[in-house]
Amino acid sequence: MKIYTRTGDDGTTGLFGGGRVSKHHLRIEAYGSVDETNSFLGLAIAHAAGHPQADGLVEVLTSIQKDLFTLGADLATPLEARASVPRTTPDQVTRIEAEIDRYEAEVPVLKHFILPGGRPAGAALHVARTVCRRAERLVVALAEQEAVNQQSAIYLNRLSDFLFVLARWANHRDGSGETPWIPG
Repeated sequence: MKIYTRTGDDGTTGLFGGGRVSKHHLRIEAYGSVDETNSFLGLAIAHAAGHPQADGLVEVLTSIQKDLFTLGADLATPLEARASVPRTTPDQVTRIEAEIDRYEAEVPVLKHFILPGGRPAGAALHVARTVCRRAERLVVALAEQEAVNQQSAIYLNRLSDFLFVLARWANHRDGSGETPWIPG
């Protein structure tokens, strides 16, 4: 199977279940940002792999990457399509909430806003968080125009919170302090 099909040369792309839309369609922007989030998680994994302080981070991020593939397929498949794809579920949201609680218990209480950054894994997680927030905004905008699985936006909302906690956790574990933002 060749990677190129030439079917998108006219500026359109196919959706699961049929139909074609412009490559700048809000649905494509939404699942493209989910894919971008997933790629930054891959970067965080590359930085964390083999690092003694990473303790389980690679496994957690790999699990999230799998969820994001499901979410991408969910968004790429209109609800009215006849195609059968896995959909994002409330159980996935609940699992993320449990992970937030687990990792947040290991970081100092936040007393100020912090500047994103730190060591490579933490910095990559901060970037993933901001891209995830964009994906969430795009899914919310899409939901104002078309029917989408409401769990998609909920999952992205929790995931961005989790990525913030994970960035703090990775930096804390790696001995990188946080830089507070103090106006003035």
